[in-house]
Amino acid sequence: MQGNVGDEIVVDSLRTGAPPREGEILEVKTTAGTLLYRVRWDDGRESTFCPGSTAHVVRLAGRRRARRR
Repeated sequence: MQGNVGDEIVVDSLRTGAPPREGEILEVKTTAGTLLYRVRWDDGRESTFCPGSTAHVVRLAGRRRARRR
């Protein structure tokens, strides 16, 4: 999975009925062969994120992402 700046990353919950975590990719980095994203999550927090098997990218090129608060 390779995301680009401006794409959305979605992390599916491992708990039944819990909502997925969603955020906007702000930066894409590779450190020692590991793909890392700097993400602004829907709650406004930012973090560096290493995607796992429950994460997927939603391409948003050409569309503005609607921010939820």
